[in-house]
Amino acid sequence: MAALRFRFATAADAAAVADLVESGYRGERSRAGWTTEADLLDGQRTSVDGVLETLAEPGGHVLLGESAAGELLACAQLQRGGQHGYFGMFAVRPTLQNGGLGRLLLAEAERIVRQDWGLATLRMSVIEQRHELIAWYQRRGYARTGEHLPFPYGDERFGLPKRPDLRFEVLAKAL
Repeated sequence: MAALRFRFATAADAAAVADLVESGYRGERSRAGWTTEADLLDGQRTSVDGVLETLAEPGGHVLLGESAAGELLACAQLQRGGQHGYFGMFAVRPTLQNGGLGRLLLAEAERIVRQDWGLATLRMSVIEQRHELIAWYQRRGYARTGEHLPFPYGDERFGLPKRPDLRFEVLAKAL
């Protein structure tokens, strides 16, 4: 397992982050890894503008995991708000998935939320049909909360659904 250097993204990183997220979730590139949504959604997962919007939100960050040479290997949205942190837009380069980089980035996100931000809980929302991914988070201590959020059908910024029953399930972990 390779080591990662961590830092928060700046606006200058937005294009690289958008490309990494797209490669991990949508289209044929995403099929090189196990976290693809290509069977559930077409269209985009995010865009440069979407990443910039995340960075501009109060408490909004994108955590980057880079190689020692500065190559972007993993990223995730990390949002500070209220009594908990939010973790989303998680991507690891598809050809490097299942090698421990995701675990390292998630652990760093949890550390930031717990130690740096002083928050006791990290939450996320996952498309409920992504059973393998939910199981992966459960193995890392996340629990299903029973809370569900609707999928934003009709808003192409979130993709083009291939089925009519998509929704998000909220997972949470006490830190």
